[in-house]
Amino acid sequence: MSIHVSARAERCEPTHIDPVFARDAILGLNQQPKKLSPKYFYDETGSDLFEEITRLPEYYPTRTELGILRERGREIAATIPENAALVEFGAGATTKARLLLAHDRIGAYVPVDISGAFLARQADALRRDFPHLAVHPVAADFTRPFSLSNEIAPLPKAGFFPGSTIGNFEPEEACAFLRTARSILGPDAILIVGVDLEKDDRVLQAAYDDDAGVTSRFNKNILSRINGELAGDFNISRFAHRAVYNRTSHRIEMHLVSQDAQTVHLLGHDIAFRAGESIHTESSYKYSVARFQDLARRAGWMPDKVWTDARDMFSVHALRADLA
Repeated sequence: MSIHVSARAERCEPTHIDPVFARDAILGLNQQPKKLSPKYFYDETGSDLFEEITRLPEYYPTRTELGILRERGREIAATIPENAALVEFGAGATTKARLLLAHDRIGAYVPVDISGAFLARQADALRRDFPHLAVHPVAADFTRPFSLSNEIAPLPKAGFFPGSTIGNFEPEEACAFLRTARSILGPDAILIVGVDLEKDDRVLQAAYDDDAGVTSRFNKNILSRINGELAGDFNISRFAHRAVYNRTSHRIEMHLVSQDAQTVHLLGHDIAFRAGESIHTESSYKYSVARFQDLARRAGWMPDKVWTDARDMFSVHALRADLA
């Protein structure tokens, strides 16, 4: 027989509550199965933890994509119009964009990221390292429409979406994002997208459940955000990180699993968990080159070029807006 335990914990009331975050958290935690959007991983702490993940030996996507960008960067940059504005969706640490900026074809760089403080630090560093580059950061949810500044409007546009982040969307959501990107960038735009490829289950499992526990801390940070920003009272020690590859759906899934029966309180809502019940926090879809190109066509993009590493672990695609 399980014992129903309250997870109420001491906390400070936030001075401001983001109504969109509050709505999404309450709706997601009241669904069956429970879920939270992975976009809420990325406050300043989450962004820093993700950068730590990218340096882990198990986490192949970052170093493999960086290898492609280093080895084939001149070819990739050549697909971008001269003096274009490079708009990076979910810019993070801007490490990969720097490899394209180094080829001196870019007239302006527009990093877009939900974490404003992290973004400001990266923009300052870019201005120091590329003093002749116009940098126009946009603090926004890149999954939703946003506006580009008037200085950017006359320039040709190129989008950059590295890191296999496209895999974090459900396929129809990925299609919707690609359509939104096309609308933001305009009818003559190109889009450079990093896409993780299907591979051995064991490689995927290790990449999302590392021995050092960094991915676990990253996953649990979403609960810390709810506690700090939405007056939640999650007892984080009662939740365990779990990653599993769902081969039928072509995706790795991350979950936070309740270790016992408990009730969490959030903005007047009582959210009950059974022992073993999970919150699905992220899916990371893995594609074949052909399946991703089919997805891009459905969203109004024409596949142009694709680059992969020697082991076919990862791919970088150049897409052109379909004028039809």
